[in-house]
Amino acid sequence: MSDGHSPTAALCAPDPLVRRLRDAGCVFAEDEATILRRSATDADQLENLCARRVSGEPLEHVVGWVSFGRLRLDVGAGVFVPRQRSLLLARITVTAARARPAPIVLEAFAGVAPIAASVRRSVPHAEVHAAEVDAVAAGYARRNLGADAGVYCGAGFTAVDESLRGRVDVVAAVPPYVPTTAADLLPREALEHEPADALFAGVLGLDHIRWLIDQSHEWLAEDGVVVIEMNRSQCATAAEHASRAGFGVRRHHGGDGHTAVLALRNGQAHQSAQS
Repeated sequence: MSDGHSPTAALCAPDPLVRRLRDAGCVFAEDEATILRRSATDADQLENLCARRVSGEPLEHVVGWVSFGRLRLDVGAGVFVPRQRSLLLARITVTAARARPAPIVLEAFAGVAPIAASVRRSVPHAEVHAAEVDAVAAGYARRNLGADAGVYCGAGFTAVDESLRGRVDVVAAVPPYVPTTAADLLPREALEHEPADALFAGVLGLDHIRWLIDQSHEWLAEDGVVVIEMNRSQCATAAEHASRAGFGVRRHHGGDGHTAVLALRNGQAHQSAQS
């Protein structure tokens, strides 16, 4: 007769950390428990990390890093966490950089600079820069890119070194593109723990995208490209705006059914393609 304390019963008992995370609404509770345990140096720190996660703080903010492709990027409280959907933009940017013998790449609206960091890893001969308006996020960008990259703290191109004007081969960006009318569709942890300025961009979500298209010409090399992530539903309007601004347009659709990237080539208006 079993007394309820057999080895088999112990092995089948639910993990209390997993149960606590699941009760708090964490969909991938087992995976998160593993990450929290690996990030904690002792039981007290594990309790602190778990309490922060259970309270609704993003896991990436709690542990201080996020996996992005083959990269492990530093992040922290109050910054926008790079999304896995942006790997599409990273791949397109890397491909564009590899096509140049000595590419100069600038990530605008960089946050913690996931796209620029991807270029540094995959195109080591590239000259990499990042521009971000939020000082905290720009600090993380410096950590993720290293001392020899250019990191500028300012809105758009306002703080970018003037020596880059007319010389950038690739401008890449994940600008804020959530319509203000779609706030209810975002996860609670994003609304409560990421800056609104990194999420929202006007009624249609296109304010920063249009601004970036209009401002890029003077920073691009003669045959430079701009690659911009957005929602697929915004593509047609953004592509029309880019065509009017004198860019050739190519659309790339992500496999998630939602994400799209516009690739705009300087000086090739009225050319449009889709992949």
